[in-house]
Amino acid sequence: MSGVGGRKRGKNAKYVHVCPGLALHSAPSDVLRGPAGIKEAPLCSQECSGQCSCPSTPPQCPPGVSLVLDGCGCCRVCAKQMGELCTEKDVCDPHKGLYCDFGAPNNRRIGVCTARDGATCVFGGTVYRSGETFQSSCKYQCTCLDGAIGCVPLCSMDIRLPSPDCPNPRRVKVPGKCCEEWECVFPPVFTAYRKEETYGPDPFMMRENCLVQTTEWSACSKTCGLGVSTRVTNDNRECRLEKQTRLCMVRPCESQLEQSIRKGKKCIRTPRVSKPMKFEISGCTTTKSYRPKFCGVCLDGRCCTPHRTTTLPMEFKCPDGEVMKKHMMFIKSCACHYNCPGENDIFESMYYKKMMGDMA
Repeated sequence: MSGVGGRKRGKNAKYVHVCPGLALHSAPSDVLRGPAGIKEAPLCSQECSGQCSCPSTPPQCPPGVSLVLDGCGCCRVCAKQMGELCTEKDVCDPHKGLYCDFGAPNNRRIGVCTARDGATCVFGGTVYRSGETFQSSCKYQCTCLDGAIGCVPLCSMDIRLPSPDCPNPRRVKVPGKCCEEWECVFPPVFTAYRKEETYGPDPFMMRENCLVQTTEWSACSKTCGLGVSTRVTNDNRECRLEKQTRLCMVRPCESQLEQSIRKGKKCIRTPRVSKPMKFEISGCTTTKSYRPKFCGVCLDGRCCTPHRTTTLPMEFKCPDGEVMKKHMMFIKSCACHYNCPGENDIFESMYYKKMMGDMA
């Protein structure tokens, strides 16, 4: 039987009062077990305090985006989609099996919309479940991790340096075998030769029984305003593939960059803000001020996207004194090109040129 104020009683469990919409859209791990068998869901945050104030007409959501009740059980809103930022109030799309992943247990303010069972991956025309391992070829073993694919080599990556017994080692293809093998090539008699340099994996990227593999950062999920970027890496103690996220801002949404294009020019490629600014996320503000570079705009139909970036740690201070630590993309340079995504294009990230020089 349902009680007043969101209380429900059953034979073996009790529920304390929670934000009405939150329990519908949170991950199963968000429900905690308290003393005496009481199941406790996260309590309402300050975002849900006060009376409801909703617009007279519900918003018009883009195609494929669900119209849902916000996490406070107040107003109908357009649900956040995969990879977008979310809060206890700004819920993720439940009809697509998404939930708000807050990451660290002590962080309940801002998260990223993630698939409940993990997003699938498509490779070579085959669909793989999140967590499923497969071989892309006889040389690589890959793992699907929440929509991203990370691969590690199956063939030996050892390095063989020149020696008197083997002055010119090289890898050769052996019939019937997948992996190449080392072969010693001896120069003709009385012929001068020089030792060839041999190349292999960066020794700084090698660990005991682990070859560190890190994918490039994906394109920012937003073309303007604050978004997220992801990558897959096994650069950790367990050498296990994990998905990492960082905040990103290609350009502010309210900027009018067209007015900054010089006379006779068609683009402004990488403008820098004139005054130091602070970034804000869910009411929390960075403790330091920054003068970041953003990607500009063109007048001839080209779009400008990040080309070289770096990743830096940032601290956000909230009104209640809590401090959040996040990583954020900072732009070094942008490239302007005609490979521009269309509006609401679900393959938007495929159009962006790869970002170079950022392995931080």
